[in-house]
Amino acid sequence: MHYNAVLMKNYVPVLDIPALYKSFNEPVTREDCGTMCSLHNPAGKPFCCDICQAVPVAYRQEWDYLASHSDMWHEWRGDECAREPVDPKYLQSETPEHLKLLACRGPVHCSRNFRAISCRQFPFFPYVTSDDRFIGLAYYWDYEPVCWVISHLDRVTPDFRREFVATFDGIFNMWPDEFESYAVLSEEAREFFNGKRRRFPVLHRNGGFYLVSPGSERMEKKPVEKINRFGPYKGQNLPINGNFTDTY
Repeated sequence: MHYNAVLMKNYVPVLDIPALYKSFNEPVTREDCGTMCSLHNPAGKPFCCDICQAVPVAYRQEWDYLASHSDMWHEWRGDECAREPVDPKYLQSETPEHLKLLACRGPVHCSRNFRAISCRQFPFFPYVTSDDRFIGLAYYWDYEPVCWVISHLDRVTPDFRREFVATFDGIFNMWPDEFESYAVLSEEAREFFNGKRRRFPVLHRNGGFYLVSPGSERMEKKPVEKINRFGPYKGQNLPINGNFTDTY
């Protein structure tokens, strides 16, 4: 899908947060992926729920909604990770103005109804090509070594993929600046994988699974079952023929 590349700077649309949550509520996989990865985290938590590993963000309108409907979240202070307290000013300065850094009470107290959009989409972000097409889902590459889902892309459900695409189609149609933000992130992904001389996977909006060459952006369709796996998940339930190579 093409989106108008003309940016409406400083424009923030009114977001219907309850409607967004209702329409983007499918779990990423049928398995509880948090129980899979928490086995490998010394903290005993899912990596994406561990404030020492990731600081969640929310749209500012989303934070207003969460703060008035749940006690699950608070504004991130920087001292939530007891072993590595940090001064929050730097990360706050690097965070786009329309986003709010948050911390939650932890996975034991998680209420799915009040998960932020950033939690619902994790570990994926909308992938945008250099010619401004939102074609599907790519993953946050920093979490390759620890995220169970990234090593088991074959377990991502069609329903999740469909809701993800529909949600961001709607957001981007209202909010060109947010589309541009993900276009920049997608360029960073291409630069990272180009530096590693590796292709990266995209779960396409057409239902297919592709490897993208970061330099040329050439896409090759591949069986999703033959994915590379990382960290502690290497060798888990690989097909008989092994996994494909992603070097080029």
